[in-house]
Amino acid sequence: MIQATMSCEEKEVNVRPFAYAISLINGKWKMHILFWLWKREILRYSELKRALGKVTHKMLSNQLKELEEDGLVIRKEYPQVPPKVEYYLSETGKSLMPILSAVCKWGNEHVPENWNI
Repeated sequence: MIQATMSCEEKEVNVRPFAYAISLINGKWKMHILFWLWKREILRYSELKRALGKVTHKMLSNQLKELEEDGLVIRKEYPQVPPKVEYYLSETGKSLMPILSAVCKWGNEHVPENWNI
């Protein structure tokens, strides 16, 4: 049997990049929002809310604001009545899509037959 031993002096773990990445997507709905913007490219607020289902107005607007502040999502407001607002992925947001794609692939390979949303 091979035993892996490592003392603290041998190698320190730099958690900073991981912690930063997780801080951007941490939140009950952020990955769902990113998923739908990846699949549909551009969505209005009401379309996004409909796609997500059980999300509250307050939660969706807060999560969208955080994603926008973190530079993952772009909010475009059109000066018209009634107001028209669209959301889409920024280039930084698009750079996360290979990771999201890998998560989807893993889910496709491991989802049990009897699992429902």
